[in-house]
Amino acid sequence: MNEKLVYDGKFVKIKEQKIKENTWEKIYLHGGIVVYPFNSDGDLLLVKELRPHETPQLRLKPVTGIFEDQYSIFENANREMQEEIGLRAQSFEIVFETKSSGTINNFQYFVKATNLEKSKLPNPDGEESIQEIIEVSFDSIIKKLLTGEIAYRNSYLGLMQMALKNKYNL
Repeated sequence: MNEKLVYDGKFVKIKEQKIKENTWEKIYLHGGIVVYPFNSDGDLLLVKELRPHETPQLRLKPVTGIFEDQYSIFENANREMQEEIGLRAQSFEIVFETKSSGTINNFQYFVKATNLEKSKLPNPDGEESIQEIIEVSFDSIIKKLLTGEIAYRNSYLGLMQMALKNKYNL
């Protein structure tokens, strides 16, 4: 695989590969972790987060982060929860994972977290980035996603997978 490095950033690498007369651009994104923490009442905890480099700058999202290779899936999940919502989980379930290759290359793990307890780590994005933690029922978040009340983003793929499994008793 004769790839030429074009750009090497903190979160993104861009390479080119020449095949016959064509030059193929390949983007390598750092892997991600998406965590769906559920409290003891069965409500999902979502984060209202300030993202000054995005439009809109305020978004409602699950707990998310960059996957750090030196940690397991569940260690990554706990670290992100500790940084963003000040909680860690005793129980985890992988509900979905994605892997793409070709022009865009990356992977994401989607994890359900339960049996939560207080445990805070400093947020590397700054404590002010988390504006609010919102508790919402599973059914209401699915309805809000389907009606467009909440903008559908890739971070919600695992929730949709859970909803489909529930609907079809899988």
